[in-house]
Amino acid sequence: MNSSKHTELANHAWSVADLLRGDYKQSDYGKVILPFTVLRRLECVLEPTREKVAETVARFQGQDIDTAYFLRKASGHSFYNRSDLTLKKIAADPRNAAKNLQIYVGAFSDNAREVLDKYEFAQQIKRLDGADLLYQVIGRFTDLDLHPETVPNHNMGYIFEELIRRFAEQSNETAGEHFTPREVIKLMVNLLIAPDGDALQVPGVVRTVMDPACGTGGMLSAAEDHILSLNPDATVAVYGQELNPESWAICRSDLMIKGQDPEHIAFGNSFSDPAHRRDRFDYILANPPFGVEWKKVKDEVEYEHKHMGEAGRFAAGLPRINDGSLLFLQHMISMMKPVDAKGGGGSRIAIVFNGSPLFTGAAGSGESEIRRWILENDWLEAIVALPDQLFYNTGISTYFWILTNRKSPDHKGRVVLLDARDQFQKMRKSLGDKRKELGKRHIADVTRLYREAVEAAADPDHELHAKVKVFDNSAFGYQRITVERPLKLRFEVTEETLTALAAAKPVQKLADAEAFVAAVRTLLGSTWATKSECLVSLKDAVVAAGLLWPTGAPFAKALREAVGVRDPEGEVQKVKGEPEPDTELRDYENVPLGEDVEEYLKREVHPHVPDAWIDHTKTKIGYEIPFTRHFYVYEPPRPLAEIDAELKALEAEIQALLGEVTE
Repeated sequence: MNSSKHTELANHAWSVADLLRGDYKQSDYGKVILPFTVLRRLECVLEPTREKVAETVARFQGQDIDTAYFLRKASGHSFYNRSDLTLKKIAADPRNAAKNLQIYVGAFSDNAREVLDKYEFAQQIKRLDGADLLYQVIGRFTDLDLHPETVPNHNMGYIFEELIRRFAEQSNETAGEHFTPREVIKLMVNLLIAPDGDALQVPGVVRTVMDPACGTGGMLSAAEDHILSLNPDATVAVYGQELNPESWAICRSDLMIKGQDPEHIAFGNSFSDPAHRRDRFDYILANPPFGVEWKKVKDEVEYEHKHMGEAGRFAAGLPRINDGSLLFLQHMISMMKPVDAKGGGGSRIAIVFNGSPLFTGAAGSGESEIRRWILENDWLEAIVALPDQLFYNTGISTYFWILTNRKSPDHKGRVVLLDARDQFQKMRKSLGDKRKELGKRHIADVTRLYREAVEAAADPDHELHAKVKVFDNSAFGYQRITVERPLKLRFEVTEETLTALAAAKPVQKLADAEAFVAAVRTLLGSTWATKSECLVSLKDAVVAAGLLWPTGAPFAKALREAVGVRDPEGEVQKVKGEPEPDTELRDYENVPLGEDVEEYLKREVHPHVPDAWIDHTKTKIGYEIPFTRHFYVYEPPRPLAEIDAELKALEAEIQALLGEVTE
């Protein structure tokens, strides 16, 4: 089925909006169109076995037994409908449309009815009936051909996604929160599963796939299709969790129709209520929303971080509250299968991120500690940079992170960085922020380069050598050192320092504060090179005024802060015989992990500030992945003569145009 057919069917469904206009706000159209599309799809799927189900219902009529097993068997699916009603029959009886539709929906099996309940379908039926629109809406959908032989499951996903995109536009939401472009999913699944191609062709192989932010289920379907394309006899079980009720309902109904267990798709928040917490999976993939805060689940996440430690998911650290991306990754890592003694088992993970998780957070921050945990455990296999403007809700640059706890020998201890930012084709028509797409050739080329990454990086003659680099894990680590310089002061009494002295709280607390300041004022204009000389002069002036010299550490500190003035040539201040650091001159340096920091100080700092030293008690280990820096290519500016010639040509053109106007 081509894209024009998808659009045609989506247009048919969305044409119901013409009926709703006036009685419904535009932002509410999807609340009617989406559940009716799901209902019509379920009806079309069940149509071939309708008579068989009716016979089964009649056979067990009046018997006190659970008929669910027999009805599922008769329908050929994990769901069924016991009624002899259809949408066409209901539309033909407008007066009883609401009552009959309620009966029809109630006759579905519990799992199918639960899907419709998430749309609050009963309320929509009542509202449509009150507006005298129900039978008209039903009539529109009876003409919509969604039979599997006309619209295969894979293509049905495109129709749902198109409807969700339109719904999101009308309600001012972002479609990217619900689904990911299919070509992006295709590439992601290729990179996730590519290294396991041989293992997946073993007869009777069983694989589990998990998406903790599954949306409409596009990634799960693509992963299942990819595995089955490698081995049609493979058994693939998919699992997921979704917070958005409409997306959850579509995903669940899609899996029901495909014969997957719909109970595997849980509804709820993956952070506060993880449905598959005790399960482990072969493949885990996700496209969590970018830059979404996790304030709503703050209490649950922080409790798990503080009290569960390694037994929980978030022991490594917590990112800043306004971006939960790295929480999703930790959640996914917690669901990896362990690797057994023979190297079997293990899992592979793929997740879509924006650029923030690569470098946000200084050494010691939650983000840095999460990156450190991942790299020191040697789980990060690769990061792939994608073109910008690939997604519906954002034009920013995005990246695939590929992780595994069973790296191949040539990847152990190393990370691949692959630059695929130039692998795209322009779309003929933009969809939201999406102006670029990955063509089949781009997907094939990136997949091939990913397989050959280590060899391509090592071979300068490889055609794509410049697009891939391989680094040791430690290359992304650094030591954040604190470089101190001594506090140097000269001491003076000026109007400015006197004002500061009078405003100091320890001075204001003196019984004779005004007389004390007046005594110091007699030294106005005096300057001393050392603190001891200054103190002697000040004490003499105060005693000469008939006052006692104040004591105590707070007073001594306030006095020095008032009359002491920073001076590069001033006296070095000391505390317990050691130079006192000047907080205003404090600086920080990032030193590559493994490098001697004292050697770095001598080489990079001492030539400029010989008296600097490192406060080793403040040194922190950090990790960041500066992807774009590693692929930066310097482009020299154009020669000045060329720019000058261009400016003169433009000036001449402007003069010519002005001449035409004045003639």
